Amino acid sequence: MTSIQFEDTAVRVPLPGRGRREILAPTTLHLTEHRVAVIGANGSGKSTLARTVNGLVRPSSGRVTVDGKDVVRDGAAVRRMVGFCFTDPAAQLVMPTCVEDIELSLRRTMKDSSARRERALAVLAANGLEQHAHDSVHSLSGGQRQLLALAGVLALEPRVVVADEPTTLLDRANTRRVADALLGLEQQLVLVTHDLDLAARCDRVLVVDSARVVHDGTPEESIAHYVRLADAVTPG
Repeated sequence: MTSIQFEDTAVRVPLPGRGRREILAPTTLHLTEHRVAVIGANGSGKSTLARTVNGLVRPSSGRVTVDGKDVVRDGAAVRRMVGFCFTDPAAQLVMPTCVEDIELSLRRTMKDSSARRERALAVLAANGLEQHAHDSVHSLSGGQRQLLALAGVLALEPRVVVADEPTTLLDRANTRRVADALLGLEQQLVLVTHDLDLAARCDRVLVVDSARVVHDGTPEESIAHYVRLADAVTPG
């Protein structure tokens, strides 16, 4: 598996007239497991942690490396290794049809249009979307759109896939379909999720609370820790 290292990594954002707010406290981690879940309450910092892996969020101090490559200094190389899936696939799907969207992902690495079309069709087939190749992206179900967004990432053959709450907008059946696709990947997976059933299927689970990783362990241990945290919160 790929080696993802956080070395005293912190993220701070400016507050007008009030200095800076820490949205990720100094964090040191070494992730080598096939499937790593990140769980925590809304606003806890879990998405910030995940987004540093491919440089979508840059560390304010410390560093993050992927197989020894710094996400800031070697940004282009890291982005080739790390694919990112957003919560809402609309953030990724920009072309009219499914095959055109996959072709867009491939445009930088495949210059020949015929080869690019052939590869795009193969990617759609591998992800169970071949019958929708020429359909409008907007005609797809929520689950199909998320699978198409994932296919666009996988077309570039990354070593790591980071998925930020990819099932939040989906119904139960599509959640299962997308979850099975993600958890069946050969690539290393970093999965940000509120779905504790998904987290339980991973190899390692990080719990983030108030911008800090407060627990790091097996799914059973980490989920139990998170449930205790959530149950201790007083409503209102």
